[in-house]
Amino acid sequence: MSAAVTHMLATDLDGTLVGDAKGLKHLINYYKNLPYEVSLVYITGRHLESAISLIKSEQLPTPKLLVTDVGTSIYQGSNMEQDLEWKQKMKKDWYPRQIREAAKDFPQIKPQQLPDDRRVSFTIEERENEHIVEEFKKALDAEQIPHNFIFSSGRDIDILPAGSGKGEALRFIAGKFADGDTSILVAGDSGNDLEMLTLGYPSVIVANARQELLEVKENANLYRATKTCAGGIHEAWKYFYG
Repeated sequence: MSAAVTHMLATDLDGTLVGDAKGLKHLINYYKNLPYEVSLVYITGRHLESAISLIKSEQLPTPKLLVTDVGTSIYQGSNMEQDLEWKQKMKKDWYPRQIREAAKDFPQIKPQQLPDDRRVSFTIEERENEHIVEEFKKALDAEQIPHNFIFSSGRDIDILPAGSGKGEALRFIAGKFADGDTSILVAGDSGNDLEMLTLGYPSVIVANARQELLEVKENANLYRATKTCAGGIHEAWKYFYG
């Protein structure tokens, strides 16, 4: 991203950019016909291989930047070169083994199988067990384990390095690759998008968003789309940037 970035779409993938093939096609064609380039930044909970697989299967444009594992890794360009500055930041004060040990006291919480330790993730299936999630969080706090705790979609628990998450990753990207004149739109559909949707940039919550985003406080830079997925992004882009 050596050239000046004038416009940027920072979007979640599943349920946001991806999920409505017709709306996605219209959005991509709309961007192709604009008189300026929209730099695409994909910010996903998927790990790298899974994200690349989705990009290929959905025939998504190659992004300028790909952020994976709920904001714990950043990759640039078609060769997906990892941002080493962010990588070093994510390694500081990160204790995945201690997090897994703490989770053993909560049998209702099931570990997710991931290819590496960039994050530690779990699922909890029964909605009535959500109080267990709060107890787990309190246990991590009591043991003074540095972390960022994200519970989303009523089932997904992501434990990330402190100072990480989709919001902090986007803040880092905006500081490194954009400037105060860059027009940015942020798009999401679930709780793990909340941090980036509330940074203060123009943002869209797509119509198919999870309940946790329906409760977000209204503000002038927040647009609630009437269309789902990419159709909602298209709607919001025209609202903010004409």
